Amino acid sequence: MEEIISPDSVQQRVGEIGREISGMYQGKVPIIIGVLNGAFLFMADLVRHLDIQFEVDFLKIDSYGDGTKSSGTVRLLKDISADITNRDVIVVEDIVDTGLSLKFLKHRMEEASPKSLRFATFLYKPDVASTKLKIDWIGFSVEDRFVVGYG
Repeated sequence: MEEIISPDSVQQRVGEIGREISGMYQGKVPIIIGVLNGAFLFMADLVRHLDIQFEVDFLKIDSYGDGTKSSGTVRLLKDISADITNRDVIVVEDIVDTGLSLKFLKHRMEEASPKSLRFATFLYKPDVASTKLKIDWIGFSVEDRFVVGYG
């Protein structure tokens, strides 16, 4: 298996994102929502780099079915338990490829009227992103191929 991003590069970039988030949320307590299962390791490393108070929650969606390409349909498998009304929310994803999951998550979160809603992703595939939603923090942009692993 070919390494496309070194573990040192991963940790350096995750630290940069953590510092940016900490600077933006000084004096606030955002809720950080991880998208299971893929974002778990990225999110764990990310929160270690935060020097602010925060809360954590998780949700689980499926957009791949049994394959390695997006099925075009997003299903919610596990919802968050926290009330995010009037809260600062950061959604953490492992990868944004087509953007359909991100669009689904944005709509789902906005229904709960958060104070602010931002997105962080470890990997982004700009060549296949069909949905032009703003991603506030991108770890790395990668070409359109199936990728596995984390740092």
